[in-house]
Order: sequence, then C-alpha cells, then structure tokens
Amino acid sequence: MISVRDVMASRSVAVFGASQDPSKPGAMLIDTLSRSKFKGKIAGINPKGGQVHGVTLYPTIGEVPFQVDLASIIIPPKAVPAAVAECARKGVKGIVITSEGFAESGPEGRAIQEEIRNILRSSGMRGFGPNTLGILNTDTGLTTSYFADHNVLSPGSIGFASQSGIFVGALLRYLSSFPVYRLSKGLGLGNKVDVDEAEALDYLREDPETRIIGLYLEDTRNGRRLLEAARKAVRQKPVLVLKGGRTEAGSRATVSHTASLAVNERVFQGALRQAGALSVRRIDELMAAFMGFQWAPLPQGDNLAYVTYSGAQAIMSVDTTVEEGLGVAPFSERTDERLSQVIATRGKRMNPIDIYPDMNLHGFEKTSTAILKALLDDDRVHGIIFIGFAQYGGESTYRPLVEIIRERPEKPVFFSLMGDAGELKILTDYLLQHKLPVYPFPETGVWVFSQMRHYARIRNRKEI
Repeated sequence: MISVRDVMASRSVAVFGASQDPSKPGAMLIDTLSRSKFKGKIAGINPKGGQVHGVTLYPTIGEVPFQVDLASIIIPPKAVPAAVAECARKGVKGIVITSEGFAESGPEGRAIQEEIRNILRSSGMRGFGPNTLGILNTDTGLTTSYFADHNVLSPGSIGFASQSGIFVGALLRYLSSFPVYRLSKGLGLGNKVDVDEAEALDYLREDPETRIIGLYLEDTRNGRRLLEAARKAVRQKPVLVLKGGRTEAGSRATVSHTASLAVNERVFQGALRQAGALSVRRIDELMAAFMGFQWAPLPQGDNLAYVTYSGAQAIMSVDTTVEEGLGVAPFSERTDERLSQVIATRGKRMNPIDIYPDMNLHGFEKTSTAILKALLDDDRVHGIIFIGFAQYGGESTYRPLVEIIRERPEKPVFFSLMGDAGELKILTDYLLQHKLPVYPFPETGVWVFSQMRHYARIRNRKEI
C-alpha cells in the first residue's frame, strides 16, 4: 500500500473539475498551484478540454502525458467513483475528494462512498475525504485547497490533521496571517474514506518540519489505534486535540457534517489523557497553546511569579494557578532583597509583585528589568506572567525586557497587556516579532503554562 508520506511528497497534480471559468474551484486550485512554489507538473481534467491559467485541460486523466502522483476531485458525487477508477488505472498514488454529498447526506451518498473505498482498497491508492479541502505541504508548495494564499503556503512548524476543512479553509487564511500559526503540513480527513486520524498522526510524528501537532476530531473510528499513535507521537512532540461534538446536540450536528459516529466523551477524554495528548476545548485555546509551545521553553517546575500593574488581574491569575494545580512561587530571601531596591513596600514585592507606584520613582525600565532579572535568577520561580500597560513610548518601553529574555531563555515568560487599542497593537506586534507569547488576559498565560507543564511531566515519564 502507498504511504501517506508518498502522497504528501507528490510532484504532479491533476484536477478533476477544472474549468476554463477562473471563478470555479478547480480553476482556482490550478491558479493557486501555479502561483505557489510548487515545481511539479499540473493538469486539469475536463471533458471539453481547453486551457486555464496556462495549464492544459485533458478530457480524461488517461490522456495526461505524464505520471500523475495526486488527483484532486471536485466533481458531483455520482461521477466520483468512475474518476477514482480512472486514477487507479493511471497509477495515481493518492486522491483528495473535495466534493460533498456522500455518507453525511444519507444512504445514496453512503453507498457511493463505500464504492470509492472498495476501489481504493483493491488498488492500494490512498484517499483523503470526501468532503475536505485536502492536503497542504508548505515545504514543497503542494496543496489541494483552493482557499490557500501566500501566507497559507508559507512554511511553519505546526502539523495539523482535521476532520473538517477548518484548518485548510477560511480559518487558516486568518490564522496564517500570523507567522506563529503557520503550518508545516495540513491533512484534511473529511469523511475518512481511507486515511484517518491515526495514520495522519503517525505521519506528522515522523515529519521533520513539524514541531507541534494539532488534531481536530469529531469522532474516531479506531480508538485503540489512535491512542497508540498518540503515545508514540507525544514522546517526540506535543499533541493538542480539539474535539467537536462533545455534547449530545453537538454530536448530532457532526452526523450531517462528516457522517461522524458518536463516541462516549468521558471515555474519549480519559483515554487521550492516558495517552499523553493535551485536550483543548476551543479554537482560542488551541491558538494560545500553539504560541506557548513554539515560543517558550517547557517549564521545569510548577511555580509561577506575577509582575503586575493590576491587582485584580493578578488575583484572578493566582486563582487560575491554583485551579490548574500549579503553585504561587515563594521568593527566596535573596530575591526579596533584590526586589527591595526598586519596590519599597514589602507587601508589594510579595508574589504577585505590584510595580505601582514605585515605578514612578525609579522609572519603568529600571523597575521592570530589576524585577525580571531577580525572578529569572530565583530557582523557586519556574515561569513568569508579566501584566503590563501599553504605555506611550512604543516598543522602546519593552525593548530592555525583550533583550533580557532573549539572553535568558531558560524560563517561560508570558505577557498580557492592557491599554489604548492603538498602543496595545504596537506593543503586541513588537513582542510577537520577537517570538514572545502575548495573551489578551493573563489567565490565558497561566492556562498555557499549565498545559506546557503537564506535557513536560509526560515527557519525563519513563513510559507513556
């Protein structure tokens, strides 16, 4: 059987459903491939022939004058089995079926999908979908997503497999505008006629460009296989799982989305934890975790220190710390002595550290840098949450802190900024440019620290 790795390394693509109308999805995909760094050969398949975006359209795939590695199929469901059979005769390695209207639509669509599965099994050809925008390999510029743009195709370090088009469609257009969320590989599974989440996970585990793995699932067809794949993967890379259909109503909705089967949510989540995968509940949590894992070191202990302007936000951060099973760092006598040089009142230099009003006397730079250096030197502190105002003065306000963190990268430091929207954007962009995690609220930073600490403990276990 052909491997997923072979399909993801495809060097030639044929697009079923390519049209001379540039607004149609097939023509859009050809245009995307032509403008990407994909150096392979491209052909369109259309009974009428013709040309679009300088690419020839052939009446059948059998008439394409070169070997085709991958076929993207964007045609009505009833025509798909014949197209898949043609691909098998051509010796195609893999297919992506973007079309909808298969098992998720009822008995007729289910029968068509089963016919496709039988062709794949008998030929050894691999299949993604139906009902997916397909695959993405930013290392080679390969994609079957007609939504892909320059940012989507820009290489990153996140490997993502999705049962929905969620991460190879419109949402990815937004996320990839931020470099921290760009993909190394993307695998759309859709209805999982062939390639499933376990095989995708095995592939991403072995992929050298992937540093962190994300999964969006609505069900799992082979739970034991998935958990074994997860156990192997987490020994090398963090695995974050976003599960749809957690409630009864959500589970019903997944049936019409990707023909998913209901799974016991409590059992599923417990099995994931046992395998070492990290479960996230929402897309914003997933994004926050991606940023932390990519840009901060894994914590070597449970204790957090907080530097703040805002007592309320610090208190809520402490509450979150305790709720997540973490610790509020007890400072050493040496740290307290150093803090006293810039924070006069003992109560304000206890954890959380309140820099106001002392910063008015010493200035923000001297106060904040003295505190940060002291906390980085304290072995009882394993991570720092810095809650600050977006002050006038722009990026120069935070440049000294950035330089210290770059010189001392052994502990995670998470920022949360408040203030004027314009100044907030300037400072947030500046910190992001220097690959420092920034979150709208400090409690999010605490939650990300807890996920990273949990993964660090998993990695330190002898057996997973």
